[in-house]
This record gives sequence, C-alpha cells and structure tokens, in this order.
Amino acid sequence: MIAGPAAIVLAAPASGSGKTLVTLGLLAALTRRGMRVASAKIGPDYIDPAFHRAATGRPCLNLDSWAMRPATLAGVAAALGTGSELIVCEGVMGLFDGAETPDGPDGSTADLAARAGWPVILVVDGRGMAASAAPLVAGFARARSDCRVAGVVFNRISGEKHRRMIAAAMDRHCPEVTVLGFIPRLEAIAVPSRHLGLVQAGEHPALAGLIDAAAAAVSTHVDLDRLVALARPGRPGAVGDGAPLLPPLGQRIAVAEDDAFAFAYPAILDGWRRQGAEILPFSPLADQAPAVDADSVYLPGGYPELHAGRLAANGAFLAGLKRAAAADAWIYGECGGYMVLGTGLTDADGARHAMAGLLPVATDAAPARPILGYRRAALLTDTPLGPAKARFRGHEFHMARIHEEGAGPRLFTATDAMGAALADSGHRRGRVFGSFLHLIDREA
Repeated sequence: MIAGPAAIVLAAPASGSGKTLVTLGLLAALTRRGMRVASAKIGPDYIDPAFHRAATGRPCLNLDSWAMRPATLAGVAAALGTGSELIVCEGVMGLFDGAETPDGPDGSTADLAARAGWPVILVVDGRGMAASAAPLVAGFARARSDCRVAGVVFNRISGEKHRRMIAAAMDRHCPEVTVLGFIPRLEAIAVPSRHLGLVQAGEHPALAGLIDAAAAAVSTHVDLDRLVALARPGRPGAVGDGAPLLPPLGQRIAVAEDDAFAFAYPAILDGWRRQGAEILPFSPLADQAPAVDADSVYLPGGYPELHAGRLAANGAFLAGLKRAAAADAWIYGECGGYMVLGTGLTDADGARHAMAGLLPVATDAAPARPILGYRRAALLTDTPLGPAKARFRGHEFHMARIHEEGAGPRLFTATDAMGAALADSGHRRGRVFGSFLHLIDREA
C-alpha cells in the first residue's frame, strides 16, 4: 500500500448491519460538502460499487487482499488516491470474516485495514440491545492489535432513551472508541434485494431519492467533522502504478455494458487501457453489436437471466457475436456472459431462450442454492489471458446450473480457497471461451 490521502474503513460486526447505506450516505454527504472523495469496496462485489459511484460520480474500486497480489493491491490503492482528499472504503460481511483457508481466515476487512494501516469505523445495528452494544464494540476493538477500531456509528436506534443507554455503556466499557452518531430507524433508506444481492443501482426506481435520504440521515445524525478527523494515511509501501490485474484480450476490446452485463471490475478495464488497449462499450439490451473492427469481445457477468427473452430477440447483438467469432476475434464470457455464449438459457419461469450458440452449454437460472466462493484456477489451454497452466485467483457467485453440456475442451482446473479440487470448468471452442468464474488477478 502507498501512503496516499487519509482513509477510513467502514465495517460491521455482521452483514445486514446497514454499512452499505451508511457508506452511501457518508459518500454523498462529504461529496456535497465539496470534498474530493474516492471510494473502495473490499472483496468481490459488483453491486455496492455502483451505488458508491452514483453518490460520488467517481468509479469505486475493489480491494481484495486474498485475490490480489501485493503489487496489484498497491496499484489499485494508488489509483484511489489520485485526485482525492479522502478514501472511504466499505468492508465485506463482518469485520473478521474472510475466505476460509488452511491457514485460517484470509481476505477479511480487518486484514485489508491492517495491511493498509487504515482505521476502522464500526457500524453497529442497535436493534434488540442497549447496554450490551458497548461490550460488543469493545470486543471488536480489542480483538486485533494491528486493526484499529477508531469510531462507531450506531444504526437503527429506536429513540432518545435507547441512545442514552448505549452512550452511557460506551463511556463505561469502551471509552477508547469514539462514538460518532446514532442513526434512527428510517424506512426511506431501505434498498430492495434480489437473488445475489441488492437490486442494482441502475435499476433502482428512485436512486436519487435514496441517496438524498441516506445523505440527510448521515449529515443529521453523525458527526462528520469528527469522523473525517479519525481518517489516517496508509502505511508507506510499494510506490508506483502496480501491476495490471489481467492481460488484455486484444487491442480493441468490445465490452458489453448495461443492466444485463454490469459485473466488470473497473480496475481490470483500467489495466487493459494502461496496457494500450482501447475499450469499446456496447449494450446488448439495446440490440447493439460489438464494434466491427474489434479484435476481441468481453461479456462480463450480470443478470442476463432477467432479460433472457429480450436478449434472445436482439438479432443484431447475437449476429454481431457470431460475426466476431467468424472473423476470429477472441470472445470471452464470465458467468452471465458465459451463459449467453451458450446454446440456451432457461429463465426462472421455466422458459428456454436461444442464446448465441458459440459454446456447447445450456444453463438454467431457476432459483437454487447459490454456488459461491473464492477460486484458484489454472488455464487448460492458451488464451489471451495467458498460456496453458497460467494461474489466477477469482470467485464464483451464481445460482444458475448447467443442464446440457456438449463435448469439447474445458477452460480451467480449479480449487476452492481451502485447496479442495473442483471439477474442471468452462469451455473453449475456437477463439470463444468462458466459464462461471470471475477472474480478479493473476497469481504470482
């Protein structure tokens, strides 16, 4: 990590504590004060960063201490610091929750905060407890000497009596942690969910109103001046741009970009640009085809299962993919993009929709138990991402299943974070390749 501007990490004892909405309100409130605020999200997440971007007008970058090499992590942190006065980083799950590895949990919010030297602001859901909140905060604050919990915001407070009881208990049991505010229960800042997480920012029916409500709640109930004063620069470390995460697919890369294909990491696309590639966005939902002069096509993940009928009817888009394949362009699909490259996609209502037919796989998006977790993967064949045996780290998060599969070369061997072997995954046919795996970085 480079030192960079001052930064804070918003974390929580558990998922569901409200840290995303508190982060969103903080980003919007500080941006409206005129501060140049950059945001980051710890771990593999595509949905929260889109809300961050809506609040700040700047891309939110993911930081992942399990999946990223140290040099890559330093480069992404350096990019966050460019042109910003403050970095606000949202954690993942609970503060100490990470990938289960043979050496114990790794990749947690606490791991990233400790490596960066960034102080933590804990967001605690106050429902169902009063004085008990203080020992909870004290336990988190004293659990790791290398991870400093500097402040706390209590969320979903029921009233003045509730606030006084928690404040008094904090004075008695945990005076070293600064109490920054108490946010009441506010239905106006609820965000609807669907499978795989929150509804995407671009699909939220009243996104501007949500951001306004979150900013008003944080501005009214949190001491922003004291919170900003707790921020600290990171520890000095590797200086420079860092290593790009992945090699580019080509020199002119057509990238699908809309509500069906929204799961692309900005740091990966920025890395391709820094390696000399040109990014050419197009929207399959608008029935746009990849640029005719593109030498490669990237279909990132997203929610194509919610738009399967529309995609199947978009002839220009599907014909453009087939034209690119016939012209020997490299075409790569991740998760949702992989599903669209297959022969068919069955939606949650049981209707089957014809897809591009470029890979011998058909998928079913009926609700099921999610498949999720970190992955270590090695290529079984040469691709623009690397030669056979090149190693990567990434993650899976999907409910779709393969229900028809033809013969042909597979793309990856893979293990989970514990090192347990998984079935070979993905397919390659000519210059078309893909899998359910979302790649994050090469492995050293």
